[in-house]
Amino acid sequence: MLTPRLSPAAAYREMQQGALLVDIRYLEQRARDGEIPNAAIISRNEFEWRCDPSTPWRHEMINKDDYKQRIIVLCNQGYQSSFAAANLVRIGLSNVTDIEGGMQGWLSSGLPVVPFETSRIRALLVASGT
Repeated sequence: MLTPRLSPAAAYREMQQGALLVDIRYLEQRARDGEIPNAAIISRNEFEWRCDPSTPWRHEMINKDDYKQRIIVLCNQGYQSSFAAANLVRIGLSNVTDIEGGMQGWLSSGLPVVPFETSRIRALLVASGT
């Protein structure tokens, strides 16, 4: 079931209690605004299958066969994350929500952010052959 959307402060409190925040923002947005500590980074293009607890390709922070894991989805402004969270409910997850205002709301609330690691950009460029 899609649970009610969270304010950034409520999402932060839930993260401190063990909820998984999944950041689906584009690389450029993470480079511009920073990243949330301990968030899983999953591109929007791979989101559903990387969050599916039954697949061997799930992200390392998604618990195997745990359809009740608390997952909070974050995008830039809170629009894409609503659709992404609803898609997780469609594939059977039952404890999913997203953040009102997305990363921009998080930043406005003064919650913790760490700078994007430029070494990650270099590694991506090398891997892509550019």
